[in-house]
This record gives sequence, C-alpha cells and structure tokens, in this order.
Amino acid sequence: MLLFAYPTHVRRPIYLSQFHFSTPTESPGLYRTSVNVLKRVSGKLSRLLHRSEDPEPIDDKPQIHLLVVDDEESICFSMSEYFSQHGFEVDTAKEIEEAEHLVRSKKYEVIIQDLRLGSSDQDGLQVVKLVRDLSPETRIVVLTAYGSIEVETETMKNGADAFLRKPKPLSQVAQVIQGLIDSPKKLVPQTRRAGSR
Repeated sequence: MLLFAYPTHVRRPIYLSQFHFSTPTESPGLYRTSVNVLKRVSGKLSRLLHRSEDPEPIDDKPQIHLLVVDDEESICFSMSEYFSQHGFEVDTAKEIEEAEHLVRSKKYEVIIQDLRLGSSDQDGLQVVKLVRDLSPETRIVVLTAYGSIEVETETMKNGADAFLRKPKPLSQVAQVIQGLIDSPKKLVPQTRRAGSR
C-alpha cells in the first residue's frame, strides 16, 4: 500500500492518507483528479529511476600530447602546469638528447621548442628537423628570445609552424597552439635528395 509520495515541487512529503479519495460513483470529478495526480507522481518517479540507471557520458575527445623543450627549469615548469590544467598531457626536456629520445619514442601532436639549448644556437633547430622527418603532422611552435629575421626564416624553412619571441604570455601561446590544432596540416612532400634513388 502506498503511504506517501514526494512531489518535486514541494519541500515536505504529502501523505496520501491525509486525503479522502472518492470512488467513481461518489464524485467522478474528484476521482479523475486523484487518478491524474497519482499518474503524474508515478511518471516523475519512473523518470528519476531511469535517469539514475543511465550510464555516465564518456568523454571520447582524444588527449593532446605536448612536448616542451627548453633549458630553463622555470619555463618548463610553468608551461607544464598551465597546459596540464587545460587538458594536455605534457612532457618536458631540458637537453637535446632528452628531447630527441622523447621524440623518437612517443607521438606528440604539438612541440614547443626553444632554439638555444645551452650555448649553441642550433640545438633547437636540430630538434625541429628531427621532428619534421619523423612526424610530419606534428605542429611545431618555436619560442625563443634570440630570434632574428634570418633565424626565423631558416626555422620556418626547416619545418616550424609558428615562430614566437620571448617573453610571451602563456595565454597567447595557447591561442597559437589551438589555432594550429584546429587547422589542417598541409603536408609538403619531401624532395628527393641528390644522389638518392
């Protein structure tokens, strides 16, 4: 026997035993009203029960793998924290050997690369060339404090997708990365080197 129900529009339970439900012969109008109330309450309870049984939606959006290559610990840390909070899976490397190992062993959608690692200006460019050879679809963002027009031109020719100068707010770096991710990568076929068959 049903003793009480919990309508969703009131805060306290309404006990059905408080009301007198007429039979169809005593008061047809009141009887129909009582039946309609019971139907509405039953329908709401049924929907709530079915809703609780529904599985939780699964977020099937693939996670973006990001590699940050910079010899400054503070930059690696701040970028790792920032992009991790925005849903990226972030790895960092401070030396060229470490960066090359990660690039060869793991697939990255985006790489943020400093050009000067240590005392050499060409270390970062070496990583850019390696990434472009191994993974043409990876988006490469060069972020450096030593960028001249000549260096920028050479870097873009070797496969970088964007060239940014330090200091640059992380929000602006993120905007550039998002723009690269959202735009399709145009793969340029590699030309055959002289002497190769």
